[in-house]
Amino acid sequence: MYFSLIIPVFNRPDEINELLESLTKSDFKEEFEIVIVEDGSTLPCENVVELYKSKLNISYYLKYNSGPGDSRNFAMNLAKGDFFLIFDSDCIIPSGYLSEVSKQLKLQYVDCFGGPDKALPTFSNIQKAINFSMTSFLTTGGIRGGSEKIDRFQPRSFNMGLSKKAFQASGGFGNIHPGEDPDLSIRLWNLGFETKLFPNAFVYHKRRIDWDKFYIQVNKFGKARPILNSWYPEHNKLTYFFPSFFILGFFASIVLLIFSQDLPLKLYFLYFFILFIVASIQNKNPLIGFLAVRATWKQFLGYGLGFLESFFKVILLKQKPEVAFPELFFKV
Repeated sequence: MYFSLIIPVFNRPDEINELLESLTKSDFKEEFEIVIVEDGSTLPCENVVELYKSKLNISYYLKYNSGPGDSRNFAMNLAKGDFFLIFDSDCIIPSGYLSEVSKQLKLQYVDCFGGPDKALPTFSNIQKAINFSMTSFLTTGGIRGGSEKIDRFQPRSFNMGLSKKAFQASGGFGNIHPGEDPDLSIRLWNLGFETKLFPNAFVYHKRRIDWDKFYIQVNKFGKARPILNSWYPEHNKLTYFFPSFFILGFFASIVLLIFSQDLPLKLYFLYFFILFIVASIQNKNPLIGFLAVRATWKQFLGYGLGFLESFFKVILLKQKPEVAFPELFFKV
């Protein structure tokens, strides 16, 4: 099986350098290609790519800005492989990743898979805290892509595999962002394709993000979900409402203090204390435990409020998603 690695990039030459450097250390013995698409960047990575052309089989393309989904489609249309491995530019690829994927596809072939993300010891404390919040079973990690026990697995495009056959049948990613990856998963299911989690095919996801950007990101995730629910109501799940219920319940527990009812708020504090302990032990650092509590609160608040706003506009008021949230749609 010939792999084409698909990487869109937007103004991040430093990230591409780290990603390509990690791929030079791959233990995979078979040939593979890398297709990098510059999505209308004003800070291109072409000079970085040139440094690795003697070590890796790389194709580099520059196009107008149309978003990561369309850029991935652009790359897959040009790629030579019969299986595409899709990464975000802020990922670092473990040396055994390609070998693990090859092994899993031979054991249990599937046309679309996803893998989890982990944090390297060299990541900043905030990056480790956000990674914990985004992946832990105590938060929404299992729901958003760390587990397939809750529901059918929906791969995320920072670490996704897609066969050429599935790409051609589905047309690839849509123009919504974020939300383009679960949208693709659902369309693949409707076409008869299966998706699966490869738990050992992980990447190190080096999110270059601060607290404000993290809030904006998860708020957009929240806005995207009711849009997907409106497109595919048969795949709507109660678990998608959980962050909104969590936030509404928290504020309700504060109101209940007026009536001398403090048990609900105590339960919230117990939850955050458990979160602090688990994150501290897992990262061997109580500071990361504290930051993980902050990250989880921002995740629930941003996603929950975004979900409620989108639910009100798209589901209740029946507004067109492109009109209600034009910032979520790229023109292609």
